[in-house]
Amino acid sequence: MKLQDIAARLGCELRGNGEIEIHSVAGIDDAQSGQLAFVSNPKYAAKAKTTAAAAVIVSADFPDIAAATLRTSNPYLAFAHAVELFYQAPVPREGIDPSSRIARTATIGEGASIAPFVVIEDDVEVGRGAVIHPFVHIGRGARIGDNFKAYAHVSVREFCRIGNNVILQDGVKIGADGFGYAKEDDGTYYKIVQSGIVVLEDDVEVGANATIDRATIGETRIRRGAKIDNLVQVGHASEVGENTLLCAQVGLGGSSKIGRDVILTGQVGVAGHLEIGARVVATAQTGIPNSVEADKVISGYPAIENKLWLKSSAVFKRLPELLKRIESLEKKVSKSPTI
Repeated sequence: MKLQDIAARLGCELRGNGEIEIHSVAGIDDAQSGQLAFVSNPKYAAKAKTTAAAAVIVSADFPDIAAATLRTSNPYLAFAHAVELFYQAPVPREGIDPSSRIARTATIGEGASIAPFVVIEDDVEVGRGAVIHPFVHIGRGARIGDNFKAYAHVSVREFCRIGNNVILQDGVKIGADGFGYAKEDDGTYYKIVQSGIVVLEDDVEVGANATIDRATIGETRIRRGAKIDNLVQVGHASEVGENTLLCAQVGLGGSSKIGRDVILTGQVGVAGHLEIGARVVATAQTGIPNSVEADKVISGYPAIENKLWLKSSAVFKRLPELLKRIESLEKKVSKSPTI
């Protein structure tokens, strides 16, 4: 595909030779002749000057470089669309594989593709255009909207509710029992029936082997547009706000309330029964034992504002040196004559 045609498809300003033929896309480090790369993070800007890529997607105000450029206000989004120009995921054939087991009372919408060894129980409703891969299990009474996509070994437990355009990656478990036990007089634990459900609103995506537990009573709700990464645990009766990102290995204790547009990066832990305000960002491995006001950037354990945490971390590295200085001063003071 000619570079000028790509620029037109992506809505980018072209600077350079539009006749260049592009056959694929690649990262800025690995790109070669005939490939299109991109730069959105400023720390990679210098690599654009030496890249072997035929062209680079950059921001509108990016300095001129030797390679041709496609300029846009959102390089990362433009690159995402560029990938779609050169890669098309396999499209499963419509139809229901004869090895699947679908209850007579289940309803499947038009255009579905149901792979081998899928199990769909009684009173399930699945909307139009579903793509359900092998070994998926959908429990009794679940309700699922249009354009549902479930990869291998997904489980949607009984009575859960899923909206339109939801994607569940391999091994996702929706509606497993919440971690609820009452202590008996003899010290043993009595399992509390988890009678609630999980609700995934429209445009939610859940990454591989993530788990979203059903509520004891009521519901666990993931709101519209939220994206949940691999190996995330959402505890029972939690709520995750619109367009929130939960990155890999995040853990939410039960009854957590996460606001909209929040970003919890890798391995962040949130204690149960807390509220995290809108637009909060928690950096990697932050431990959150208390509720957090909106628009904060937090780090560390216990979580504090990121700027304070950075200063504290710098001091922490110097603690051995400071201790020696304190001990030296104490010795001097102890040896000095008293007044």
